[in-house]
Amino acid sequence: MSEKNIAIVREINDAFTRNDIDGFLAHCTEDLYWNMAGDSEHTGKSSIREWMKQMEGHEPPKFSVDAIFGDGDHVTCHGEMTMKNAEGNKGKYSYCDVYTFKGDKVSELRSYVVAHKTEDKNASATA
Repeated sequence: MSEKNIAIVREINDAFTRNDIDGFLAHCTEDLYWNMAGDSEHTGKSSIREWMKQMEGHEPPKFSVDAIFGDGDHVTCHGEMTMKNAEGNKGKYSYCDVYTFKGDKVSELRSYVVAHKTEDKNASATA
């Protein structure tokens, strides 16, 4: 099961790089729970779709998947990412996403995103 779930997470990551909301949600349960640690929580495809629509028209994040591994109903991936912050300045981040599957669909996603400190200093210096 882990290999199949890992393949699904790879497809999800591809959808994220294209800002393809429906491509991502096609792999999720109707009652998907997404927790952006320290930021926000969203439950249900419709709520998540509305939240993600705020990103439409914005440049999608560019990211690497440095490692991806699965165990049973869980898949974790982590890497580096570049994306624009709320002020429109590009920043570098490290991320870790933990997916929980129910059958062949994602039922829970926990995302941990940390801005690189060097980026924080640059952002405050330009503000």
